[in-house]
Amino acid sequence: MTTTPDILTALRDVLFLSNWNTRVVVLGVAALGASGGAVGSFMLLRRRALLGDALSHATLPGIALAFIVATILGFNGKSLGVLLIGALASGVLGIAAIQFITRIGKLSEDAALGIVLSTFFGAGVALLGLAQQERSASAAGLESFIYGKTASMLSQDALLIALVGLISVALCLALFKELRLICFDSAFAQGQGIPTTVLDFILMGMVVAVVIIGLQAVGLILIIAILVIPAAAARFWTDSSLRMFVTSSVIGGSSAWIGAALSAVLPKLPAGATIVLVMAAFFLVSMFLGRERGILRHALRVRRAKLTMERDHALRAIWEHLEQLEQSECSATEIANRHGWNMPRTLQRLEVEGALQRTLSSGDETIRFTKRGEELARDVVRRHRLWEHYLIRRADFDPSHVDRGADELEHLVPPEFITELEAELNADGSHLPSSPHRIASPTTPGGQA
Repeated sequence: MTTTPDILTALRDVLFLSNWNTRVVVLGVAALGASGGAVGSFMLLRRRALLGDALSHATLPGIALAFIVATILGFNGKSLGVLLIGALASGVLGIAAIQFITRIGKLSEDAALGIVLSTFFGAGVALLGLAQQERSASAAGLESFIYGKTASMLSQDALLIALVGLISVALCLALFKELRLICFDSAFAQGQGIPTTVLDFILMGMVVAVVIIGLQAVGLILIIAILVIPAAAARFWTDSSLRMFVTSSVIGGSSAWIGAALSAVLPKLPAGATIVLVMAAFFLVSMFLGRERGILRHALRVRRAKLTMERDHALRAIWEHLEQLEQSECSATEIANRHGWNMPRTLQRLEVEGALQRTLSSGDETIRFTKRGEELARDVVRRHRLWEHYLIRRADFDPSHVDRGADELEHLVPPEFITELEAELNADGSHLPSSPHRIASPTTPGGQA
């Protein structure tokens, strides 16, 4: 049973990397996570996230076959170098099979991935069964390549992971412009003379490299998490491919470090599975709190846009109401009765913002614009009418129905387009266009706003 002093000792070793074995494992998996996150960002943008899964499963028959052949030839079948060479050869064969099925067999890529993944994995399981029947050598331990065995990582293994990871990241940076282009518009890249096929093979080669060096750490089943989850988490934080590349690498390295640390502190936790769970936690946090695509951020933006629309509609309704009355103040009850949204709440918010003044007179509430509110309302009305005139002239909108169309679109019009509309309609900033349709009389309920 693990005692509190043991946990504290393990925690100290992890924090300060004072234990040699802990240092090797933590730094090794951190390098794997960082390189996997970097390469995975391009895989995600290229819409080939499952390719890493197919390739990882495709390495199993190579591992089993390398063990069998090496044992028959009298070599050490469990040599890591021999097994990784077999995994590499099998992985490259898996890539070739996917390319053959998609290009020659005329099948979709997802079908090719499913075929290669299941076929190669089935062959690997069958070959492992044969390897375990070999009397000349024991195949015990080969299953660690399926589930991973991070604790058995040696210093040379960590050095190999760091070296391959560094080469992969350097290649990504050297070919960043070209890889980004084929991820977003492969046809355009090909038209510009960029060798998209060669770049695809380089990208898949980096995926194979990350998969091979990650087999011992997290196993062929969980290696796909290192390629996909950090990149998917980074996508919630930014729309920039460069920032996504860096963020994905940081998330991958940090998750691997934290997962290995937790496994070292609590030895009963398998390191590979813990690393993946930490990555999943990063993904969940990113999915909800991500700056660009997070669920909560999106909900706040939608809420803010809705409030802005209500505010603009209220400002325009009050302006046009006062314009018809030719007065500087009007009844809040009249305004509220003529519109379907929650006008009292909107009026209260406008008062808090300093756009309206509300006074109680003869049992009714009277509202008038402040100087700031008048400027805001005038700008809203002006943008709305410019857009109405444009829709009538260029989109053949019926003047009697253009008001609702403008309501739905005017909030999406960027400021630079308003400048173009001013030039198109010869309306400078001091000019307020007249409404191109009839505005209902203030005494007519349910009229157009």
